[in-house]
Amino acid sequence: MKIKAVVWQEEDVWCASVPALPGCHTWADSREQLPEMLRDAIQGWLEVASEREELEPEKQLVELSL
Repeated sequence: MKIKAVVWQEEDVWCASVPALPGCHTWADSREQLPEMLRDAIQGWLEVASEREELEPEKQLVELSL
């Protein structure tokens, strides 16, 4: 799965936001930590969306290991 994120630095932290997933944001103390934090944020967003049934009924959430 490929997903785009907007990444920027604010003062001493690195921030990221996923435009395709409204409200999916995260931050890290370093740019090296940011990808892990972003993966966690995306996974959490998808889990919550699935639990709240915000996905359209004809769509399914599947888990892939890449």
